[in-house]
Amino acid sequence: MNAFSKVIAVSVAMLSSAATLALDLKQGEALVNERCSACHKPGVMGAPKMGNKADWEPRAAQGYKTLLEHGMKGLNGMPPKGGAVDVSDEVFESAVTFLLQSAGVLEQAKSGKAAPAPAKKADPKPAAPAKQETAVTAKVMQSAEGKQKVKPALKFNRLMKSAEEWNPPPYEDGIHDPEGEGAYALQPPKELFESLPKAPSGNRVDWVKALEGGAITPRYDRTDPSKQPFVMDLNIVREVKGFMPDVVYPHKQHTEWLDCSNCHPDIFIPKKGANQISMAAILMGEKCGVCHGKVAFPVSECRKCHSKNKTQPVGIKQ
Repeated sequence: MNAFSKVIAVSVAMLSSAATLALDLKQGEALVNERCSACHKPGVMGAPKMGNKADWEPRAAQGYKTLLEHGMKGLNGMPPKGGAVDVSDEVFESAVTFLLQSAGVLEQAKSGKAAPAPAKKADPKPAAPAKQETAVTAKVMQSAEGKQKVKPALKFNRLMKSAEEWNPPPYEDGIHDPEGEGAYALQPPKELFESLPKAPSGNRVDWVKALEGGAITPRYDRTDPSKQPFVMDLNIVREVKGFMPDVVYPHKQHTEWLDCSNCHPDIFIPKKGANQISMAAILMGEKCGVCHGKVAFPVSECRKCHSKNKTQPVGIKQ
């Protein structure tokens, strides 16, 4: 083979390699968009976000081979191949390559070198004092050995959760299986609820306002999108003894979501005087407590139900 033939052969090989790389990256991009983005787009469970160089740099410093091995075998909350066990190793590797390239750290990963740390700038402002824990969130105690221990927040009352503890992601909510792939594909509630009207309790969403304002349009029938609810605009007032305002039960807000058979006759007998309702029963999960405190706002929101003020307090004569 003369020199000219060698040049032609090398050129053909280089073009072929480049074409293969481009094809692999397209496959990798498709896999990332289809399977990996559910976790890597929002950064679920600390997953490095797509295109975020700061997230990927520490991983890239471990080297390409290590990163690929972690992805193949799974690491922390990530299952093997991110759950895409049906794809070939080559396609999965192309997805890893695409993620590293889109974050601008592919060369760093292949060299296995850590990125130089940015130089620290002098902070002209004095350091802020350490945040003081309140008596509710934490309490520092002095043990017999003289060591300090932090007492965790009081947990006996589930209504005393801090704001950060409400609406955990599906894989931490105790309802979904954290070992299941689907739990990581679901949109986190905090992200989903961000644009909805706020409430001070429950899952921090005012669902009645969301429905009235058109922020949500729940389907009345799961299989038939054309089916409409039978909305009954009727309030039932239950008189309450003492100074507590009377209870107003609005059928309208309930029948916009539910069919009559959800409540009648198993929970409430549709007959005047046939239902004995007490707060004790509700707290035990009966009557209104079948939903409220579980999938509807909790009973701590007294005024949402006890909404009709008495014109004259009971026991006070004019």
